[in-house]
Amino acid sequence: MTVSENLHSSHIGGRRWPEAKGLVQLLKPITWFPPMWAYLCGIVSAGVWPGERWGLVALGVILAGPLVCGMSQAANDWCDRHVDAINEPNRPIPSGRVPAPWALAVAIGMSVLALFVGRLLGPWGFGATVVAVFAAWAYSLPPIRLKRSGWWGPGLVGLSYETLPWFTGAAVLSLGAPSFPVVVVAILYGIGAHGIMTLNDFKALEGDRATGVRSLPVVVGPEVAAKIACTVMALPQMLVIVLLFIWGRPFFALAVTAALLLQFGAMRVLFRDPKGKAPWYNATGVSLYVTGMMITAFAIRNLEIVP
Repeated sequence: MTVSENLHSSHIGGRRWPEAKGLVQLLKPITWFPPMWAYLCGIVSAGVWPGERWGLVALGVILAGPLVCGMSQAANDWCDRHVDAINEPNRPIPSGRVPAPWALAVAIGMSVLALFVGRLLGPWGFGATVVAVFAAWAYSLPPIRLKRSGWWGPGLVGLSYETLPWFTGAAVLSLGAPSFPVVVVAILYGIGAHGIMTLNDFKALEGDRATGVRSLPVVVGPEVAAKIACTVMALPQMLVIVLLFIWGRPFFALAVTAALLLQFGAMRVLFRDPKGKAPWYNATGVSLYVTGMMITAFAIRNLEIVP
């Protein structure tokens, strides 16, 4: 169905106006944390006291979370309304609590608003916002719809959720390009987030299989997908640990090592029942992952390394 056809289609369940609670659920506030946290990691890693720029810090957090991430969730729900009718029929659109045209209007309106706010963060902030908005639509919207691939989709989301906001936070506060260590660790943690996104795909296994979305759990099965996800999460963290030792930050490296060892323990639990334990791991192992991110951010403050 095209955008035009959808805008003129009948309202699901006869509802003309969206339910307020349904709109909030459409934006999935729980998903805002990763990019907001990554943006704060960028702020910390910049090694610059905000001073009079606290407003930019707050504005960037709002942009990374409610605006860009919230917009991406609305866009994804609109593009996935047929999949959600199988996986999660109680979601706002398939349940009829938010008519599909409203969801599309929210996604488009928030895209425009995000670009406007991004301009207030200067050229680096605006450039990052343009990339983030494009990535959000490229992930969900046909014919690109990168989420159909179990490799490209999670990779794009991981870089958008972790690398891009981290880079943006550092650039906005530094008023220029971030340092080499900041760029390197931001990329590494974004690559590792591919595994987080793969585990998130477990909840949509049946609907993805029925609608042709080739997520890793669909293509290789939950057991193998879980092992791939954990490997992809662990390897970048190992490289971060090595780099911190090389860069003369041994105590920070040991702290990140401790967080990774605890993740290994959680991974053993996950492997016993990958599909059933994936939500549990997202609450435990991922918390340890993002803890390591902030430890690393403090480690590389004012660290100047010439590549």
